[in-house]
Amino acid sequence: MSSKAAQGRGLLFIVSAPSGTGKTTLVERLVHLVPNLRMSRSYTSRPARTGESDGVDYNFVSRAKFAAMVEATEFLEWADVFGHCYGTAATDTEALLAAGQDVVLVIDVQGARQVRTRGIETVGIFVLPPSAAVLEQRLRGRSKDSEEQIVHRLEIACREVAEFAQYEYVVVNDEVEAAVERLQGIVMAERAKVKLMRRDAEKIIETFKHGKATQRKPV
Repeated sequence: MSSKAAQGRGLLFIVSAPSGTGKTTLVERLVHLVPNLRMSRSYTSRPARTGESDGVDYNFVSRAKFAAMVEATEFLEWADVFGHCYGTAATDTEALLAAGQDVVLVIDVQGARQVRTRGIETVGIFVLPPSAAVLEQRLRGRSKDSEEQIVHRLEIACREVAEFAQYEYVVVNDEVEAAVERLQGIVMAERAKVKLMRRDAEKIIETFKHGKATQRKPV
């Protein structure tokens, strides 16, 4: 167990970006590189796509079940995104944080806004594409959206990018490996902050007091 985990509660990271920017791919790679970091698994009302598994990629539920969970206030945040609902279960997230796990929520700007209104301490990271033209190219390259859907996603993106100033960090996804490295640097920097490391630091400092530090004798 890391010293940070031994101190108690984990950190809650939020990663947001316009659709097509590649935020999920970045975070999936990040959690494989950084110990004690988990990506939250969302609930969704949309059908599973080819290659997706329930309980692995998402928790797939019916629209009626999702609505019931909303009514029961079971979500930390939720949103209707392009006709499908996505949400983060509050109890799942709290269990991980309470166990000392750092958690990453990959959510859109409206979901991030909901989390902030709850007064929960978070570290927000906004991922930007290199340009609007590159984002459009990536959306068209996915070959899974109609022209109408692509235009709609770009319109939403124009509104979402204006929210970047509400986040603590900005990462440009110009190249995947470089962007993951930047994200890793942010996580490690947050873990090294004094408020988290104070207990360990004070223990080390104690070794310098009362003659505990080894003194090298002059030659």
